[in-house]
Order: sequence, then structure tokens, then C-alpha cells
Amino acid sequence: MSKSPSVIEFQVMWDRLIAIAEEQGQVLIRTAFSPVVRECGDISAGIFDPQGRMLAQGITGTPGHVNTMAESVGHFLAAFPTQTMKPGDTYICNDPWKGTGHLNDFVVTTPVFKDSKLVALFSCTSHIVDIGGVHGLDGTDMFMEGLQIPMLKLVDQGKVNETLMAMIRQNSRLPEESEGDVYALASCNEVASRRLVEMMEEFGLGTLDALSAHIIERSREAVLGEIRKLPKGSWTYEMTADGDDTPVTLKARLTISDDGIDVDYAGSSGPARRGLNVPLPYARAYTSFGIGCVVAGHIPNNAGSLDPIRVSAPKGCILNAQPPVAVHSRHAYGQLLPDMVFGCLRQAVPDMIPAESTSGLWIMALHGRRRSGPRDKAAFGLAMTLSGGTGARPGKDGLSATAYPSGVMGTPIEIAETQSPLIFLRKELREGSGGAGSYRGGLGQVVEVASREDAPFSFAATMERVKFPARGCEGGENGAPGWIGLGSGEVLDSKGQHEIAPGQSLVLKTPGGAGLGGAASRDPVLEDSDRCNGLTGVQA
Repeated sequence: MSKSPSVIEFQVMWDRLIAIAEEQGQVLIRTAFSPVVRECGDISAGIFDPQGRMLAQGITGTPGHVNTMAESVGHFLAAFPTQTMKPGDTYICNDPWKGTGHLNDFVVTTPVFKDSKLVALFSCTSHIVDIGGVHGLDGTDMFMEGLQIPMLKLVDQGKVNETLMAMIRQNSRLPEESEGDVYALASCNEVASRRLVEMMEEFGLGTLDALSAHIIERSREAVLGEIRKLPKGSWTYEMTADGDDTPVTLKARLTISDDGIDVDYAGSSGPARRGLNVPLPYARAYTSFGIGCVVAGHIPNNAGSLDPIRVSAPKGCILNAQPPVAVHSRHAYGQLLPDMVFGCLRQAVPDMIPAESTSGLWIMALHGRRRSGPRDKAAFGLAMTLSGGTGARPGKDGLSATAYPSGVMGTPIEIAETQSPLIFLRKELREGSGGAGSYRGGLGQVVEVASREDAPFSFAATMERVKFPARGCEGGENGAPGWIGLGSGEVLDSKGQHEIAPGQSLVLKTPGGAGLGGAASRDPVLEDSDRCNGLTGVQA
């Protein structure tokens, strides 16, 4: 462009960047091998300026991936300065403290060149189902949890690092799926790079500098404008979580001022013995998301909108775990952090805040070996995603079987059955699991699975909200706690490895969301509807 773009032209180009990032994410989903990516959308995708600032993200993706990816590109730039980057280069890493919090998530970053000049970077993340190591919480440090990939070149000026790919294949029980997912990550960046160059040519842009400044400045000021409407002060909230050997305490202090929102997790429990620890980037990711839901839900997520939100935690606590502690299941507590933020904000703006939700995903990590079929295809592994209910909202009931805050979709049982020798005997809403109230919490679900073959399979449990369910507020009832056991009725521990014997079935009952307001004041029409549909609250 010969003249400076108008505000309208900037907005059109901004929307175009978001569309490109979404196409990037959709290419990743459509080319991925793993069901947790292809069917559930456990990804992130985004575009960054040469300074490593996120300009736009794909609409599809999880906060844990997106907001940690927003930090990880800075680490890539520290390892590979822009002046060393060449067309055709692509970089990869799965460092939990420089990526998305645990080893199973690979981050891939690709520089974009136009007329031999670096103009942007694309980055993406997805979950790799198997990278070796022990399953679930059996590891007590990150060296036991699987293959570690430091900041490395995956592709050097168009030539794939075959040594690295051989290492990835060799360290996975599912080598074809792992290799395919890595290529999907690189491919989606390549497609997005082409789309960006096409857009820049269409608008006559030599660089993204002016657009980048517009996006970041407008977003930051928009978020600060919303924050300045809130009451000023500090509020605290505390939650007890199930833990492993002993319960875990989470504490937060949230402070609102004219220049932003600060959240401090001082007072939270120390590190866990097994992989429930949360690296600080992951804690920051879900804390920022929780605040954004209340303050900036209508503002696109980028470096500018994230800038006014600051998160801290003491080194070594469970929300700022230090290497080399085990971090495999960092989602168990990381995904509780929006509820912690909401608990603080409820004291400042009660009419805007829901009751507590199930929050943490229930992941059915299922592994085993087939008795039939080719020997080289005998091993199978699934990361089935299940959800509980969300908390009741001001003026509305909670959502049932909904993955908030992760946004990950549930794995279709038809897909799971084609990928394994397992059969799903039940998958249904868990009647009566939502906490009663003026507005009812969302329902959990019941899933029962067994093997079609005369062979055992293993289940790595990392579930929360079993001992300490979602808490109701303003007179609302708690949601139902979760339950894990066998079809025979035997109860299983919510943390650790279990083997399901031939002829036996595994049953999971996910928790319900909490209620909001006293049940006595619930609209009788809603009560009748609940009874007719089998959705009555825990106490009904």
C-alpha cells in the first residue's frame, strides 16, 4: 500500500489473519493421525510477528495450547535468532517449560519469508498420543515420562531432519501415528505461510509492522478499558483438590488496578510426588483465559489482549513446578484455575460469575495389545476425552458434558472402536449429577468400556473432583463427585494405573457442575422440565 491503511482496512486485514490461522488449525486437524487431534481438536495455531508477539490465533484450539504457544515462540527466537533463519526452515520442541506444559505436546514453529525478508512466524501445537515413557502418573520425574526434544530444527531449508524423525519413531509405541502427527504440524504451517504471502501481495504489504502495531495496541487498550470498569481492590479464594497421596490446596489473590489484573498463587501446596505438577506457563495460560472470559470475551486473543494480565506463583509450588519434576497430568490442576479466578471475581462482580465446574478434563488413557491382526499393529493407545458439567451461570443452568475450560471435544466412540479392540457399552448423561439451585449445574456422563478380545487392557487414571466436587454458591448445591470403578461395582483409585481383566468392564462417572442460588427459588417450570427429562439435581 502506498498510503497508510485506514482503520477499516486494518480491520479487514486483522480478520484475514484470524481466518488464515483458523485454516492453519483445520489443516492440522484434517491431516493428523491421532484421534485426540483429528476428532477432538486438541491443538493450537497462530501467527506471530518477527518479535515473537502473537497477532492472531485459530478459533479452534485449547487455551492451554494457545496461551502457552504465545510464550513458546519467544523461546524459539532465543534459540534461533531471526538472522539465522532461512526459507524452508521449521523448528520443533516439547520442553514443558518452553512449550505447553508436558512432553506429549509438540510445538512446531516456521518462519515466513516474502521477497527474501522474514515477515512473520507460524506456530502450532498438538498432542502426540505416545512418546514412550511410563503411562499416566507412574513417573516421578520428567525423565521417566517420555522422549524429550529440546529446541531443534525439524526441517533445514526444506530438508527433513531424518535423524530426529527416526528418534521420534523409535521412542513411540505408535510410530506411524507419531510420525504422521509431526508432519501434520509442519504441513499446516506451510499452508498458512502461503496464505499469508498471498494476503500481503493482495494488500500490497511489504511487512506486517503497521498491522502488528495496530492489533496489539488496539487489543491492549480494549482490555484495559474493560478492566477499568471493574471495582478496584484485592480478593482471595481457596480450593481443596483431591491430590495424590494427600489433598492439594490452591490459593489465589487477584488484584484489579487501572493498569491491569494481577493474580498471585502464593500459599498453594508444594510439588506433587507424581505428574500433577504445573509449569508456570500452563498456569498463566488458564488463568489468563479465565480472566478473559469475564473481562474480554469479545476481544480477539493476542499479545496485546494478554499483556494486562500478570500471573505469578512461588518457585517450587505445584503451580510453578521446577524441572525435572513430573508434569504429565498438569491439566488436572491447571484447568481448575479459571474456577480460582472466578472465585476471586465473584466477590467483585457477582452477577457475572458462574458456580464451580468439573473443569479438569477426564482423560481415559487406554493402552493394550491386540490378540488378532498383524504383529506390528498389535499395540494400541487411546486418549479418550470425557467431560463433566459446568457450573450454573447467572440466569442460566450449567452445560452438561461440556469441556470447559479446555474446549476439547469428546472422542466419538465409533472412532475409538475402530482404533482399538475396545467396545463401549454405555455413554450417557449421568442423571441427577448437576448441583441443585435456582440455576442447576450441568450434568456429567457415564461411560462403560470393555475389550472385545480375551485380553486385558490398561487404564491410567488422573481424575479430579472425586473427593472434592464442584462447590455451589449463593445457596446452590455441590455437583456430584466423580466415580471410577468396574462394572462389578468395585471402586478404583482416581490416580494411578489399573489393569482391566478380560470379561470385566471399566466404568467412569464424570462429576457434575455446581448449582447457583437456593433450590427453593427455582422456577417451577424448569423443575418440571428437569423431572421429565431425568435431569434433577443431586438432592432431588
